[in-house]
Amino acid sequence: MEFLKKQPSSKAPAEWFTGDVWWDVIHPGDAPSRMRVNLVRFAPGARTAWHRHAAGQTLHVVSGIALIGTRDGTVFEAHPGDTVSCPPGEEHWHGAAPEHFMEHLAMWEGTDDGTPETAWAEHVSEAQYTAGPRTRA
Repeated sequence: MEFLKKQPSSKAPAEWFTGDVWWDVIHPGDAPSRMRVNLVRFAPGARTAWHRHAAGQTLHVVSGIALIGTRDGTVFEAHPGDTVSCPPGEEHWHGAAPEHFMEHLAMWEGTDDGTPETAWAEHVSEAQYTAGPRTRA
């Protein structure tokens, strides 16, 4: 058994996020494990850019109201205790509702074959972020 030392919180890079976002690495995916887990904190209106994960991603909302968008224009609303699974290769974004902070656990796997685990695309536009109506997850 090993107790992992808590790492400092890090500000999320502006290339991948809009607004103020911070994360704590819970599990870094050190070999032989490929599991990665971050606790991510979003200020109201903050969100990721469009992205996809080679092995998929699972989001578990801890506090606040989360918005999760898909390329077909659907925006899902998720609340504390909700868990959302994004399948491998599905482009999506996630972030806080405009009027609430939001925290979620982001869980995904690294890859063994050298394929990038996350492929980042363009930032989510204001029109995409505010698209409605929201669908309750």
